[in-house]
Amino acid sequence: MNQRLDYRKTFLIGFGFFSTSVMWAVYNTYVPIYLQAGGPGFEASTFGFGLSATLTGFIMTLDNIAAFFIQPLSGAVSDRTHTRIGRRMPYIIAFAPIAVLAFVLIPLPPQMIPAQANGQVGLVTGLFAAFVAALGMMLLAMAAFRTPVIALMPDLVPSPLRSKANGVINLMGGLGGVFAFLVGGLLYKVYRPLPFWVGGFITLVAVGILFWRVKEPPELVEAAADREKGLGVFSALREIPAENARSLTLLILAIFFWFVGYNAIETFFSSYGVVTLGVSESTASMILSVAYVAFIIFSIPSGFIATRFGRKRTIITGLVVFAALLIVAFFTPTVPAIVSLLAVGGVAWSLVNINSLPMVVDTSPSEASLGTYTGLYYVAGTLAAVVGPILNGWVIDLTGNNYNTIFLVTPGFFVLAVLCMLGVTTGEAKAS
Repeated sequence: MNQRLDYRKTFLIGFGFFSTSVMWAVYNTYVPIYLQAGGPGFEASTFGFGLSATLTGFIMTLDNIAAFFIQPLSGAVSDRTHTRIGRRMPYIIAFAPIAVLAFVLIPLPPQMIPAQANGQVGLVTGLFAAFVAALGMMLLAMAAFRTPVIALMPDLVPSPLRSKANGVINLMGGLGGVFAFLVGGLLYKVYRPLPFWVGGFITLVAVGILFWRVKEPPELVEAAADREKGLGVFSALREIPAENARSLTLLILAIFFWFVGYNAIETFFSSYGVVTLGVSESTASMILSVAYVAFIIFSIPSGFIATRFGRKRTIITGLVVFAALLIVAFFTPTVPAIVSLLAVGGVAWSLVNINSLPMVVDTSPSEASLGTYTGLYYVAGTLAAVVGPILNGWVIDLTGNNYNTIFLVTPGFFVLAVLCMLGVTTGEAKAS
């Protein structure tokens, strides 16, 4: 009997990803401005701490460092949590409000910097300490509830339908990013803290909807009660069969490699646009957004393709096509060519990204361990987000600031990912 995806329920789950995407987009857009405004290269501002680009870059990697340690732990712990409201929900309703509280406080210290801050070092230092404290509290709380909220999808959706469902989830996340960029930009012009306040409100509403409308499967909650008596939060990894363990290791390595490669494009494309294409920073951002929009549009169809032809085959196809397009881009550094290639590249990237999480969670021999495997997926992506910009920046420096090399670096990592994927033997949809 053919199963059909419950789109209503899936979109409800997607509200969680929508809200976190809004918060992260606002955070990544405006926190660097608060950190650097008033410093070299910026006009005199009453809303910034004047930090260097290096220190700003370090602070902006703290979210990945926190996520690397906390997200896999929160997923494994939630697998063994047994409450009346479920396994995931206690962490969502406990940590999401803390994250929102810290998030709405972030823009306040910069707003309080006096117009003439010279001679008021103590005040500015105190405001900066408050600013960093708000950042830290938000990052820790976000890392604690992100894995449980994402694990709701595989918890509630049968294995054969998870690629389709993940397409819906990523569509919601993409819409959250678009909302933050468009509406957040308008709100920022009205009053600079408004994007943070509206983003926090949206998250609280999304958590309320999840708590009200989404109920976790009782059989998995009961299984968690039995697993509480197990050996520990990572015993699920010790229970995995040898063949699954080998396949999972190769899959995690593949995810790490393709995200390291993708980071070369995401991190350095603006510089490539300015230096190589000769366009402005804003135009470079608009060119890259073509791939982002194509990814959003094709997120749901990519789930259908994987359901029809298999996840492994779909991911490898996406990697090969995207790698070929980027090599062509290396030899055709013109705006029309890059726009066209990135548009198709966004479609290819959706074939890869939409189907990777379902493959990881379906490597698990037990439905009761889905939070642990969701955490492993984010370990790979988070480690790549830390290593990728540093490694890719080193390659660019080594080639004399030739930013065009990103179109060779990324295919190189995609090839490594394909080689790993060829050895993956698990992760396809299971019979439900």
